[in-house]
Amino acid sequence: MQNSRLVYDRKTGTCYSDVQYGGGFLKKLYGTAFGRFVMPLVLSKPVSKIGGLYTDTWLSRMHIPKFIRKNNINMEEYEDRKFRSLNDFFTRRIRDGKRPVAEGDGVFVSPADSKLSIYPVTSDKRILIKCNEYTLEDLVGRGMDLADFAEGECLVFRLSVDDYHRYGFPDSGKVLSSRHIKGRLHTVSDISSQHRVYQENSRVVSSYQTENFGRIIMIEVGALMVGRIVNHEIVDFRKGQEKGYFRLGGSTIVVLCQAGVLKLDEDIEEYAAQGMEVRLRYGERVGLST
Repeated sequence: MQNSRLVYDRKTGTCYSDVQYGGGFLKKLYGTAFGRFVMPLVLSKPVSKIGGLYTDTWLSRMHIPKFIRKNNINMEEYEDRKFRSLNDFFTRRIRDGKRPVAEGDGVFVSPADSKLSIYPVTSDKRILIKCNEYTLEDLVGRGMDLADFAEGECLVFRLSVDDYHRYGFPDSGKVLSSRHIKGRLHTVSDISSQHRVYQENSRVVSSYQTENFGRIIMIEVGALMVGRIVNHEIVDFRKGQEKGYFRLGGSTIVVLCQAGVLKLDEDIEEYAAQGMEVRLRYGERVGLST
């Protein structure tokens, strides 16, 4: 059985059911007694590391053609070259001009090819994501000033295995702080909703001072078989500049915005209010500064 959810695609103006690849395996892992017994091993860093070592070898190249077919990847959008390994293919770069960054001052852009969900932050700094309630501290860890994020917004950009897995900055600005929080590697699909993945999973939490949206917090969340989140060493950045990339697997980027700084585009507000995800491309406009 495959897990699916309804997604609105802005580019085509249509809605479709997004199938969770590997849904059968995930159902056995999360939905059976044996799966739950072996889960700590499957989700462990050593297993992820072993998988990563294999996908970095030339032997893993044999899986690339099937990976392209299974996930319906349009290779006309990506660099034309020979790939050294499956991971080399997974972190492939887009062709010039295929992900233009929306122009204009005060434009907030999508950090990645992804499916976007919107969750409001309450006055006491809590968020309800996929039936799980989190505090902001659950997401970012202790010691960060979060007072200004009360009644703000939480933007969750979910990346599937078929997406472009390099990501960028939603606005121009500078890095204030960044840290890695160790954790597990649950899948970020709905099938793991009984787990507090945005608190339990390995992640990188960064605070930025932006030109148009004040201070924002950006969190890259590792997922099943994604033990490596690679961020470039950057202090000052521009809107749409590449921030880093995920190794093999699906994952998520969470962006926290303060109250009243971002006006989402009308179609995003409309479909998000219906509980649907909105499919976006890297650099695509999400909203405007207020």
